[in-house]
Amino acid sequence: MDTFTGLLADAELLLPAAIAFRRDLHQHPELGNDLPRTQAKVIEGLEGLGLTIIKGKALSSVTAVLDTGRPGPTVLLRGDMDALPMPEDTSEPFKSTVEGVMHACGHDAHTSMLVHAAKLLVARRDDLNGRVVFMFQPGEEGHGGAEIMIEEGLLEVAGTPDLAFAIHVTPSIPNKVIGTRGGTIMASSDEITIDIVGRGGHASQPHAALDPIPIACELVLAIQSMVTRKINAFDPAVVTIAHVTAGTTSNVIPERAQIHGTIRTVSAFTREYVRGELERLAHGIASAHGATAEFDVELGYPVTVNDHTVADWSRQVATGVLGEGFALEMPTPVMGAEDFSYVLEKVPGAMVFLGLCPDGVNFFEAAPNHSNRMVINESGMAAGIALYAGVALAKSQTA
Repeated sequence: MDTFTGLLADAELLLPAAIAFRRDLHQHPELGNDLPRTQAKVIEGLEGLGLTIIKGKALSSVTAVLDTGRPGPTVLLRGDMDALPMPEDTSEPFKSTVEGVMHACGHDAHTSMLVHAAKLLVARRDDLNGRVVFMFQPGEEGHGGAEIMIEEGLLEVAGTPDLAFAIHVTPSIPNKVIGTRGGTIMASSDEITIDIVGRGGHASQPHAALDPIPIACELVLAIQSMVTRKINAFDPAVVTIAHVTAGTTSNVIPERAQIHGTIRTVSAFTREYVRGELERLAHGIASAHGATAEFDVELGYPVTVNDHTVADWSRQVATGVLGEGFALEMPTPVMGAEDFSYVLEKVPGAMVFLGLCPDGVNFFEAAPNHSNRMVINESGMAAGIALYAGVALAKSQTA
């Protein structure tokens, strides 16, 4: 396809600079919605490109607009920028210098790829029509940065986008291979906290107390039975109780026991149904033992849903940019969650996964995203740079 001629080769020329940019971010990770150093680095990377730069007010976001001055669609390209609160246990010479903070989800690569895609698109400005909005987003890791950017006018800076597109890297797919699917691609994520309230007492006299601990244990097991027996296997849910707390010492029965966990679903219907069933179980099991339950759900990100047409089209673009065999249809969603879901609720678009499995490693065995040992194959970043640019070019020329 003429649109993509030389695009990957030009991205390869930008790769050394993109790797250096990514390594700088990797060494200096920042958390949440306040990323002043990362924001400044992105603005520095975009300097001289003639883009309109808008800084976030409530968060350290960067929105950059490339306006060709010619009629055409508005394409939004997203790259998230925040790291995770966890240690890094790799041997990389550019490993994190911030104790307890690591780019373990590839956001440093996303940011670098998008900065360099902007450079690539500016160099091909004559082939573009319309506008490209580059969305550099903080706070994806549970802080809702995308929703805040939307509230601050992201979708109005250059007219309502006609297309939204994001890339997420993963070592769990072969290097330079793209995977996506129409419909649900990532799950919703909600947080549950259930307190079982009994009656405290001496550990030697449980009959004189009302021990909340065995009630909480019974509830944990009942939750797993509920998921396997009441949830449609073709519209699945995952409920993980990851944190159980109770008591202070060995000879005291506490008054309270708390369980804390996460709910993942791939449809809005099952998301609501699971919450209702969990609350029913909590109150029912507690009541059966004469105790009470306090149930709380903190709603997280909604289900991430790709537009079917855009997802199919994005695989065609990936094939045009990268070649045959480098764009695959994913058979199932991923049970992780994404706040790009908020964008896709308002704009037709798609998220794709880009494989960056290290050389010589079986992608089934590679340390995955969110691992303290996660590393990426930086050579594959050229594919991401080219794909970001290819999506904008293809949409601008076909709309």
